Amino acid sequence: MQLRRKLAVLLWILLWSGLAEAQESIGAAIAAGVVLTGCYVGYQNIPCYFRECCQPDWISFNHTGLQLDLRRRLFGQHLASGIILKALDGFMNNDSPQKPLVLSLHGPTGTGKNFVSKIIAENLYKEGMNSTFVHVFVATLHFPHVSRIEAYKTELKQWIKGNVSSCARSMFIFDEMDKMPPGLMDSIKPYLEYYDKVDGVSYRKAVFIFLSNAGGQSIIETALQFMKAGRDREQMELRDLESALSLSAFNDESSGLWRSSLVEKHLVDFFVPFLPLEHEHVVQCALAEMEARGLRPHRCVAEQVAEDLIYFPSAKIFSSKGCKTIVSKLDFYV
Repeated sequence: MQLRRKLAVLLWILLWSGLAEAQESIGAAIAAGVVLTGCYVGYQNIPCYFRECCQPDWISFNHTGLQLDLRRRLFGQHLASGIILKALDGFMNNDSPQKPLVLSLHGPTGTGKNFVSKIIAENLYKEGMNSTFVHVFVATLHFPHVSRIEAYKTELKQWIKGNVSSCARSMFIFDEMDKMPPGLMDSIKPYLEYYDKVDGVSYRKAVFIFLSNAGGQSIIETALQFMKAGRDREQMELRDLESALSLSAFNDESSGLWRSSLVEKHLVDFFVPFLPLEHEHVVQCALAEMEARGLRPHRCVAEQVAEDLIYFPSAKIFSSKGCKTIVSKLDFYV
């Protein structure tokens, strides 16, 4: 790989130097590359050594990395971890998917929905969330005025079409879906369908992720029922929650998918529940954050941070903000 990069640099310099002997030197460099590496370094691929391109060198699914990240960095979410890993694994290993992958992540605040989106991006794109192929829309920032709904629909369709045209493996993250203007998401329905192409563009390899607090109450109630029945939360299965989530997304006026054809036509592949976090999960978040900062994790400090949070319906059951304020709380103790 180092030899290929050196050859690429040489070719790049020669191509732009304007030297008379450039052609001869380039031929020699290419010949050397063929002999030594068995690869031909195409002129058109040279820029991709210096900047991100829509190619496997920059976009590739890291199954092992995603699996490890979900296990080591996401706490208390056995359902979400299992669903997301299987969904991405099946989708990314399919060279000809029938439709884009559409995931709708639901749960109370601070349970890891945004964090999981970041983990997914890090294991799909070399540049992670900084990739030019990852696009984030925040409802209150990008679509704040209901009166401009028609303009938003046009702009959103143009943005998605333009970016998928540039790179089929684009990812679109819609945050605060519960604050999204009703009807906006229906405008992109054709892009999520089982069509080969829409206006000459194929959307089948794109990934769409919706993040929402909608359905959070039903998730909390189910978790409480398991707890009251003396059942471990790890026994909870997708079937215990998925139906309630899809109904909540469809019937809740504040869900962003209210009466949406995306739900009605079953275009959302998975409704992914994020469970409320317990005291021990908050402690694990604090320990992980210390390790991420290069600090030696101290259980006593993590316990202090966890004690500062508010829990419901009684002490040390569910954190009202999940792990959302862990970073700022840790700053106070460290």
